[in-house]
Amino acid sequence: MNVNWQGVFPAISTQFNEDGSINFESNARMLEDLINDGVDGIIALGTIGENASLSAEEKREFIKHTVETVSGRITVISGCTEYTAELATTFAKDVNTLGVDGLMLLPAMVYHGTDREVVTHYQTVARANPSLPIMIYNNPVSYSVDVNLEMTAILAEEPNIVAIKESTTDTRRLTELQSRFGDRFVLFCGVDDIALESILLGATGWISGLTNVFPRESVALMRIAREGRIEEAREIYRWFMPLLRLDTIPTLVQCIKFAEQIVGRGNEKVRLPRMELIGEDRAYVEAVINHAINTRIDLSKYF
Repeated sequence: MNVNWQGVFPAISTQFNEDGSINFESNARMLEDLINDGVDGIIALGTIGENASLSAEEKREFIKHTVETVSGRITVISGCTEYTAELATTFAKDVNTLGVDGLMLLPAMVYHGTDREVVTHYQTVARANPSLPIMIYNNPVSYSVDVNLEMTAILAEEPNIVAIKESTTDTRRLTELQSRFGDRFVLFCGVDDIALESILLGATGWISGLTNVFPRESVALMRIAREGRIEEAREIYRWFMPLLRLDTIPTLVQCIKFAEQIVGRGNEKVRLPRMELIGEDRAYVEAVINHAINTRIDLSKYF
C-alpha cells in the first residue's frame, strides 16, 4: 500500500469550551487557518489532542467534524490511543468509515507489553482494517515501549503498516531504519527539537506541536531543508529552537495550547488531570512566545 504522506503535519489540539465540552467552532477556525498557512496534513487526537481525556463518543464526533471541515484539502490522520487491541480495532474501523486517510497507532495504553505482545497489538489492528494505512507511533520516552528494529521487521510484513513516527529522540534510528528497510516506510520526525536533523537524515514528514502556533515557519523550514539550503534552514531553526523545546516536556499540551491562545489561534483550556500553567511555568512560556513574536523572521527573503 503506497501513500504520499510528506511535509508538515501539525498534531492539532482539541479545543474546549469553558464547561469542558468540545468547541467545534474553534477547531474549525484552527483547521482553516492551518490549511491557509500551507500545512500538508494534520494529526487529530494525538497527545496534544488529549485523546485519552475524551470519551469514545467524543472521539468519533471530533473525527467526523475534522474530516468534514477539511473536506479532502489535506491529509487527515487519526491518533489511536486505546487500552486493548479490541478497542483499537473498533476505533480504527469507525474512523475509517468516517473518512480518515490513515491511523497513527500507539501500543496499548497503561500495560507495557512484551515485544511479542506489542507486535501482536499492531498486527491485530492492521489485519482487521486492511484498507486503512497505519503509522507506527514509536515513543519509548513517553510510553515506555520501543518498537525496535526486530519488531519493525515483523510489522513490515503487514502491507497497510506504511509509516513510522519516530520519537525515540535518537536520530540514529532514522538511519538504521533506512539502512535495513530502504523506502519500505514513510518516516516522520516526531520530536520537535530534532526536526532539522531528522529531515537532513531522510525524514520526509514532520509531526509537530508548535506548528499549530507557527505553521508558516514550520512549512518554510521543511521546504528549505529538503532543498538542501542548509544555512537558511539553520537560521529558521535557531529562531525556532526555544519554542520547539516546549514540545519535549511533560506539560507540552498546556504549553502549546497556551501558545495558541497568545497568538490568537485557540485557547488554553485543558481537561483534568492536566491543569493550565501557573506561576513561573506560565511566565516562562509567555516570555518564550513573546520573544519569538518580537524576533520573527521575514520569510519572504527565502522565496
